[in-house]
Amino acid sequence: MKTPRRKPVLDRRAVVAEILKRRNGALVVAGLGAPCWDTAAAGDNPLNFYTWGGMGGAAMIGLGLAIAQPKRRVLIITGDGEILMGLGALATIGVQQPPNISVIVMDNEHYGETGMQATHTRLGVDLAGVAKAAGFRAAATIYDNAELRTWVPRLCSEPGPVFAAFKVTTDHAPLVLPRRDGTALKHRFREALLGVEEAYK
Repeated sequence: MKTPRRKPVLDRRAVVAEILKRRNGALVVAGLGAPCWDTAAAGDNPLNFYTWGGMGGAAMIGLGLAIAQPKRRVLIITGDGEILMGLGALATIGVQQPPNISVIVMDNEHYGETGMQATHTRLGVDLAGVAKAAGFRAAATIYDNAELRTWVPRLCSEPGPVFAAFKVTTDHAPLVLPRRDGTALKHRFREALLGVEEAYK
């Protein structure tokens, strides 16, 4: 018997803000579109790496960071459309088993950047189930604030890889745009992470 579909009620901007309150120095990779705007709205930080229009790359950029910086937590904040584009990234993270990584998906069940077409998650694809099958140590779909309060600390500190898909509404939020120059963002991130001298060796 098919489980009845639960209606998304979470506000994506509020979810991202709640997660980033507890980042405690974590490195953040924000996927294209809304995850970038929501991450910037929660407070710009030189340890935020905004991918802007690089669809499909956030999870693998985060994996590279997690491997290169094993003592730092890496939070990947992306959307359902982007993670569906690169499900192989979940498999690779599952195989690599970095203990310092969390993949966080804002799942509004739509492609927000191309016209709000329904994604496969609206038709029943279970991203948390995919993450579990790929070997993530913990994975869940989050529907309400009670579950949110339970999972935010886990995302920020539990040995990973950890995965959470937050079912968020399609409500629009005002655009809060981070700096758009990709080269400048890269340099800023490297300097904040490594120090100026190390960043350019």
